[in-house]
Amino acid sequence: MEDHKIVQRNIALQREWYGEPLGDRVRRLVVAFDVSQAFLAEVLGISAPMLSQVMSGRRAKIGNPVVLARMIMLERKILVPEVAAGNREAMLAAMEDVRDSRPTVGRDNIPVVNEDQKVLAYLRDLAEDEDLGEAAKRLDDDFPAIADLLRRAGNGA
Repeated sequence: MEDHKIVQRNIALQREWYGEPLGDRVRRLVVAFDVSQAFLAEVLGISAPMLSQVMSGRRAKIGNPVVLARMIMLERKILVPEVAAGNREAMLAAMEDVRDSRPTVGRDNIPVVNEDQKVLAYLRDLAEDEDLGEAAKRLDDDFPAIADLLRRAGNGA
């Protein structure tokens, strides 16, 4: 099979297995954390050449499930308010947390750091419980997911 056909097949497999090409996911992380591809590879626990091959479609999959778990953890950490705001210290701390993590991956799960509790705590720091509940009521019709998040923060969930 010619090289470009192999790459196209691998990218199609990545869409099937991971929801989108891994190159797109990795590029988003590089941009979001403002780091080099080589540094991101180190954080994920994969060699830079291997990450490059996965990104370009020369390889179809990430062979180590821990690397995939770390990638998912980083994708979730983009949602942490300080990281989303571009706070350099928060971004580096998030990457360090992921790099130092030792996720175990079983047949039925890919563990990820639960950032929900951090987000809920952050919202609780911003507003009183009754204010969060009132904001949830106002958002219910148009933004039910955000309303649910505010309600959970207000209830101490």
